[in-house]
Amino acid sequence: MCFDCLLSFPNVNLTLIKNGLQSNLNTNYMSWVTKTLSSSLGKKLIMSLTGLFLIIFLVGHVTGNLQLFINDDGQAFNIYAKFMTTNPAVKILSYVTYIAIIGHVVYSIITTLANKKARPIGYQTSRASTNSAWTSRNMGVLGTIVLIFLVVHLQGFWYEMHWGNLPVVQYDGEEYKDLYSIVKFAFAEPLLVLLYVVAMVFLGLHLSHGFASAFQTLGLNHKKYTPAIVFLGRVFSVVVPALFASMPIYLYISSLN
Repeated sequence: MCFDCLLSFPNVNLTLIKNGLQSNLNTNYMSWVTKTLSSSLGKKLIMSLTGLFLIIFLVGHVTGNLQLFINDDGQAFNIYAKFMTTNPAVKILSYVTYIAIIGHVVYSIITTLANKKARPIGYQTSRASTNSAWTSRNMGVLGTIVLIFLVVHLQGFWYEMHWGNLPVVQYDGEEYKDLYSIVKFAFAEPLLVLLYVVAMVFLGLHLSHGFASAFQTLGLNHKKYTPAIVFLGRVFSVVVPALFASMPIYLYISSLN
């Protein structure tokens, strides 16, 4: 475009032309983003990114909950619980976590339905084990079970911590909600302990495929590094769920004494 020529015309509004070009670029960019996120690869990308974020969250969550093993009548755990619900930075991170959970679940459902629509007959029963791993074929089922557990878990502890009528305790003159007493009371019930342990088994199965799959979707698939990622995923899918499961078991055994 000859801008010198345009300048020779007094009625040409260069600002209007600039705004029009910028608007066109913005429209094209938004169109590209929308198409990318709505594509099959875009959906898998969102699932991978949210999944990896939630894996990091699990590490932080299980590390904090290890306070339950300290034999101090719940003081360390209650102080940790108050910090996690009152610190501004942690609260912002919590909102990001909620968004990640919702995004992961929504896109998982969309992807699962799209896969079923694209393959209405499904896998050949006789060759299912050779086509793919069992966890890969049942990620939707495993994820649904984990989601149901998560709802129960949030209702029983997270909701109670924020809005429940919890007893209070004092440490060094400062008041804390006694969430530890609620957790201890809950895990004195063997059926609830069993529910948590079984849920952690399903979480481990979900992670055993999802961990390595997330890296693969992001393009981090290399003959040199992939075996290490797969191994790390398997270790993670055993260690972290086992630590979570050990907490209700420990509290239940403690309640028998």
